[in-house]
Amino acid sequence: MPRSRRAARRGPGSARAGSPASEEEEVGSEVLSHCSSASEGTIPAEEAAGSEAAGEPGQEEEAEDRLKEHMDNLLDKSAKTRQAALQSLRLAFSSKTLSEFLLERRLTLTDSLEKCLKKGKGEEQALAGTVLTLLCLQMGSGPEGEEMFRSLKPLLVSVLVDSTASPSARQSDLISCLSCLESIFSPSNLDEGGSAPAQHGPLHCSALQSWSLLLTICPPSHIKSILDNGWLKLPPLLSSSSVALRILAGEAIALVFELAQDMEEHLCHQDAEFLQAQFKVLATESNKYRAKTDRRKQRSIFRDILRFIESGEYQEETIRFGLECMYLDSWARRRTYQAFKEVLGSGICHHLQNNELLREIFGLGPPLVLDAAALKASKVSRFEKHLYNSAAFKARTKARSRVRDKRADVL
Repeated sequence: MPRSRRAARRGPGSARAGSPASEEEEVGSEVLSHCSSASEGTIPAEEAAGSEAAGEPGQEEEAEDRLKEHMDNLLDKSAKTRQAALQSLRLAFSSKTLSEFLLERRLTLTDSLEKCLKKGKGEEQALAGTVLTLLCLQMGSGPEGEEMFRSLKPLLVSVLVDSTASPSARQSDLISCLSCLESIFSPSNLDEGGSAPAQHGPLHCSALQSWSLLLTICPPSHIKSILDNGWLKLPPLLSSSSVALRILAGEAIALVFELAQDMEEHLCHQDAEFLQAQFKVLATESNKYRAKTDRRKQRSIFRDILRFIESGEYQEETIRFGLECMYLDSWARRRTYQAFKEVLGSGICHHLQNNELLREIFGLGPPLVLDAAALKASKVSRFEKHLYNSAAFKARTKARSRVRDKRADVL
């Protein structure tokens, strides 16, 4: 598993948790109505306590019946029906932990997903791969999850390496070996301008993302071979015309440098000064023909990368969920978090609170057990928030007025 450096818990009165709910949450709530697809930290304490006390076994049974219906629809003759079922399962699995419910149905569900991967096309294969990923996450690190993954791995790899398969399907199933992924994002597959064909752009980015993720859990012996020569395919990608691919290549290089430091290895490059110069250019680029948001994102990320390469300093991030928070204090930890966030979407906060596998990966310990009183104590009323924001606004206004005053001494 990825290295866990440190995690912290925070008490009542801390900052709010997670990101706001997305449109997918609303759809997910229809699939699994007895739970909210957002973090539990966003649910009012009274509502959370009431639903817990009420029990409502009827609603739970109804939700399970809907899930069973979606599973049955995976074998429907209509591709449209199968895709709708896969989409519903994806939203349900990402918004709630359903380990017990899925454990006794894993064989049937795995068999159905295998049929979708074999007989489906394009979008259906991609959805099936995503649902399988979420199913493995729901199963955790036990023998059942391992067995399920190993049984479908050959099929997933065959879809990945099949150049005639849909790019969207290959993008979804990036779980094969590092060498297979390297062959996809290799500079030899790009045109003279450093770009991939439009339909394969997301595939190349996903291949590089997955390669980086696998690198965080590789044994030291394999990392050593990557440090020796395998990573040299990355620098040419910094010249790609794709902003996304340039950024991912920069983050991957930073990860390689971090792994080299951890192993006390010296990372050699035939022109280290030129590589560092590339980072500086990308950290300050202001070409007008690029979108302003792309330029801003690229400059921000490459400033962080350049700072790390030059001084070893990482720009730490804090992720808050419920009454807890964790720190992303390394490129490996950042890549791991981004991978789970991509597949879980807005459900990431709920899973960080309740999914034992995720908590194990990030070193968060067992899930916290909180009663309604503790949840209520952690909430800040709207009126209190309003008072705090008003006071903060007044303080900022006064501070700015003093600076703007011509009589103020500005050093």
